[in-house]
Amino acid sequence: MISRPASPPVRSADDYRDTIEQLLRPLAARPVDTVPVAEALGRQLAADMHAPIDLPVFRNSAMDGYAVRAQDVAAPPVDLPLTGVVAAGDPGLQPLALGTARKVMTGAPLPPGADCVVPVEDTTAGADTVRIERGRSAGEFVREPGSDVRAGAELVTAGTTLAPRHIAACAAAGLAQLPVFAPVRAVVISTGDELVAPGSPLRPGQIYNSNGIALAAALTANGVEVIAVQHSGDDAAQFRHLLRTAASAADLVITTGGVSKGDFEVVREVLIPLGGEFGSVAMQPGGPQGLTVVDGVPVLSFPGNPVSAVVSFEVLARPILRRLAGLGPVPEYELPLLGAVRRSPEGRRQFLRGKLVWKGSQPRAVELVSGPGSHLVASMAAADVLIDIPAAVTELAAGTSVRVWTI
Repeated sequence: MISRPASPPVRSADDYRDTIEQLLRPLAARPVDTVPVAEALGRQLAADMHAPIDLPVFRNSAMDGYAVRAQDVAAPPVDLPLTGVVAAGDPGLQPLALGTARKVMTGAPLPPGADCVVPVEDTTAGADTVRIERGRSAGEFVREPGSDVRAGAELVTAGTTLAPRHIAACAAAGLAQLPVFAPVRAVVISTGDELVAPGSPLRPGQIYNSNGIALAAALTANGVEVIAVQHSGDDAAQFRHLLRTAASAADLVITTGGVSKGDFEVVREVLIPLGGEFGSVAMQPGGPQGLTVVDGVPVLSFPGNPVSAVVSFEVLARPILRRLAGLGPVPEYELPLLGAVRRSPEGRRQFLRGKLVWKGSQPRAVELVSGPGSHLVASMAAADVLIDIPAAVTELAAGTSVRVWTI
């Protein structure tokens, strides 16, 4: 059970995010799932994984070539009789006689008696013999058992977010199942009579519902499992029903819209009687915010303007959810600003959309993308960073160093 924090978060963006982090901290104690290794990509490992076997499992060839004894090829060129071929997957149990060679493929077992491999590039093959043009020392192009990892050695550390390289190591060691933390499960509820699903015909006064889809995508990209995306009109009974249903199934609920002080603010209407705290955070866009706990489940209420909703997530929720999922921090840069900011609201931390300017593989500057309006979704699509302008700053000259982070 998650309890609501005692004091309402109505201060700076940092203070508000700290309060959200306190509210979400119990979500770190998540249950453990056991999943097939092939389905573990992106999941956070719940226990150290150790190799149950040596890798490689047996002596094998590192090259396509010929298995020989080093003493037999010490004075090249030398012609040796061929005694067969060992392919990858063959048992390779027939011993190699003195003064002979056996063709081997990469990964094939080394015949007993052989101690090195001569790559095919250093040979000339005949019908029944092979000419060795260059000698090799014992051990060359031979993979010894356990030379990669010994049985019992740690393969992957608990807490690791599993990338393809970790999956490969576990699969190579024969680990069919992996223990992983269950992801945070979330439901997104967007509100407003004006919203309709993309693809539906628009009637006068209607707009397409982008918030639910955008936030679901943002949650998924940051390690959260979205179990439902819902829409409620400006009807308290409908919203209350969706909210209770969401709280019965999810670890986190995010709502959009209905958090300001105008008419038809259905989110405030329903959540304030449940103990919801609503106020203004000193940031733009995304000032109106709300926090509630419903049936033990935290509910984050973001504004309904599309850019405000996305920026609220990026600034207030994304860093916390990434830590819970075991993901790395959001990449940040300090870069010179191309162009000037003529006006920024005093006392409010402003987050402008920006685009990185690259030189080779490194960003060298950031340029502004369109204006600050919270409805400008096209500028959000064109941006790849948020530009963080402190609350005390009212204007910025071109060339000023600014903090940005990727979105």
